Amino acid sequence: MEWLELFPEPLHGILGRLPETVFKQLEEIRVREGRPLEVNANGDHHFVTTAGRLTLNPAEAYKPNREAAHRLLDFISNHSLYTMEEELRKGFITIPGGHRVGLAGRTVLNRGRVEHLRDISSFNVRIARAIPGIADRILPFVVDQKSGTIRHTLILSPPQHGKTTLLRDLARQLSYGGMQGNGGRRSGLKVGIIDERSEIAGSHKGIPGFDVGPRTDVLDGCPKAEGMMMMIRSMSPDVLIVDEIGRPEDAEAVREALHAGIAVIASAHGRDVAEMASRPVFAGLTIGQELFQLYVMLERTSRGVSFRLADAKQRRLTLPGEGQSGGTSYA
Repeated sequence: MEWLELFPEPLHGILGRLPETVFKQLEEIRVREGRPLEVNANGDHHFVTTAGRLTLNPAEAYKPNREAAHRLLDFISNHSLYTMEEELRKGFITIPGGHRVGLAGRTVLNRGRVEHLRDISSFNVRIARAIPGIADRILPFVVDQKSGTIRHTLILSPPQHGKTTLLRDLARQLSYGGMQGNGGRRSGLKVGIIDERSEIAGSHKGIPGFDVGPRTDVLDGCPKAEGMMMMIRSMSPDVLIVDEIGRPEDAEAVREALHAGIAVIASAHGRDVAEMASRPVFAGLTIGQELFQLYVMLERTSRGVSFRLADAKQRRLTLPGEGQSGGTSYA
């Protein structure tokens, strides 16, 4: 696990002593200076003792001191914090492997806007994983089985329900191609990923860290709205994939791409389409104009992550094995 090397001692040793079943299911590691070390494994939150044992009692947990927090920040920034001003302004740093480290501390303002963070004392390390095949059940709905075209798709869920993991596998499968439900062969497509936060492809120095397919191009660290237009002009993709649209300029870029005949697969925060449509920025992309042809809603349950699908008119679509969990739980 390359992300474990991010942590200095004694955090490295404590996390390395976690039970194997917990270690493999880690989604978040929360380090707060002077407060209990906490982990989230498969949606279950626990504190961690010095011996690597899980506990619900914060008094029993290991509490990182200031030196441990400072060393962690040093490791995360690769000993060059001053080179990460833009990341500090956004409140997170993406490290090789697509793992994202959220930061909290004291904000420094310039003319009323956040310029950067200082006195950082809280870290939320979100572990990114690839789960090949997680998109298998929805792929027959994303790809029109008769024409082979890609339906414009919007994936919705609250934070940390697996949107990015699902997008990653969709990019991989569409890029490779494969067998269709009707027995025919689906050709690989040119896929363009706009990876503003380096989470989908997990690129390091421009090279994807995850397998996102042989015909996939990635614009890493690029704002979504600008990146979508750049990708269309420069790489002529068949499919654009973009994570967590949420600003007016994002919605407008999606609208332009759809009208240009480019298939778009995007994600956004929201429990369902009705909740999305209540937000003015998305009103023109959801109910009414029907620009998206497929909605995929993710929900975390005790059995894993389940899918709910609807078409452009909000009619529910039936998945194979409807009523079962969407398969392996993922983060």
